[in-house]
Amino acid sequence: MTLPDFHEKQKLNRQLNKLDERDKKFHDWYRFVLSFPPHLVRDYLEDFGINNQHKVLDPFCGTGTTLVECKLRGIECIGVEATPFAHFASSVKTDWSIKPDLLKEYAEDIADDVLNKLKKQGIDDRIHFKGDIKKIPLKTLEAKSEKLLIKNSVSPVPLHKILTLLEHIEKKAVEPYARYALLALAKSLVFSISNLYFGPEVGVKNIKYDVPVISAWLSEIIKMTTDIKSLIGRAMTVCKIFSGDSRHISKIVPPNSIDAVITSPPYPNEKDYSRTTRLESVILGFMKDRSDLRSFKKNLIRSNTRGVYKGDDDDRWIADNEEIKSIAEKIEQRRIELGKNSGFERLYATVTRLYFGGMARHLSALRAVLKPGAKLAYVVGDQASYLRVMIRTGQILADIARSSGYEVVRTDLFRTRQATATKSELREEVLVLQWKG
Repeated sequence: MTLPDFHEKQKLNRQLNKLDERDKKFHDWYRFVLSFPPHLVRDYLEDFGINNQHKVLDPFCGTGTTLVECKLRGIECIGVEATPFAHFASSVKTDWSIKPDLLKEYAEDIADDVLNKLKKQGIDDRIHFKGDIKKIPLKTLEAKSEKLLIKNSVSPVPLHKILTLLEHIEKKAVEPYARYALLALAKSLVFSISNLYFGPEVGVKNIKYDVPVISAWLSEIIKMTTDIKSLIGRAMTVCKIFSGDSRHISKIVPPNSIDAVITSPPYPNEKDYSRTTRLESVILGFMKDRSDLRSFKKNLIRSNTRGVYKGDDDDRWIADNEEIKSIAEKIEQRRIELGKNSGFERLYATVTRLYFGGMARHLSALRAVLKPGAKLAYVVGDQASYLRVMIRTGQILADIARSSGYEVVRTDLFRTRQATATKSELREEVLVLQWKG
């Protein structure tokens, strides 16, 4: 493939996963950077013949793409999410019951109070601060919380403004409006105020000494109020979102209640999903120290070596799967050949087995909550993250599903992308299953 062809293909892949301008309503309140697009959800709702007589489940709901699409179509839905901040975001994004004008008034009152307080400290949020920060008692995070962040995630002056705003939101915690204020702060923090950028992994780039905070936050509030106003007079569909581990889905969702599943679980790709929402999780108080981080990681499917713990035994669910055994052995052989001996590299084979074991455990537990004839769509991707050994995720999950009693209907190609290290083509697919009961 020539370089122009490569770039053209990458551009097309980005467009396929991009949030269309017409889809920004509600979805854009906060969107997990690795989310799949709303149009994909619509495609499978239509393909499965789902209407307002049905109930849809997303067992890895993230920040609520499937749930928002269902609510927009009047379809009852249930979401399950293990990450505390993502659970919070999807809960707010699917609650459209508030009075938008009161939310706007609430936010504007807080903004006035914060701007006045900052002004007394010699900070005008509308003007780039050029003074000596040593002369201002800037607010900072507690040391144990700061240690959880990527260094320089956010600069000192914007952080001071954020913490001042957060203090006023908490002081004037009028519910349910405070929840929307916090989500708007998370959105503006990550995508307007911070120094983060999102490539293959989250990192820091183009450090901003100062940036407007209050106006960025209010802008997100206005988007929320505009979206909610567009639904005035419309009946609200039920959407329940649970905080939990989808390997125990049968303990969370009522039995024999689900007509369709549309979801995208983690991929076995060495990506630490907890880092992607780390900044907002820490600043908004969902994660205060390493024990908090550890406790929620334990509820996740094991997809990276930083989330493997002593006592993990999901691999027993796939102990007889010859293909997974073969892949794990290839990874370990490659590690030995290359002389890779760090702690995390030694875990590559283990996390591969644990990932597929966790997914087998999930699919097994899921059977109890499905109605006979339920249809399922799992968005998954091939990976070559573990020492460049190819893992055909969709193909392996299809075999696991088949052995759990599901019918494998087909595998649809969503898009192809390039492996970062090898530039080899990786398929991102939708595995379509049916549970006949």
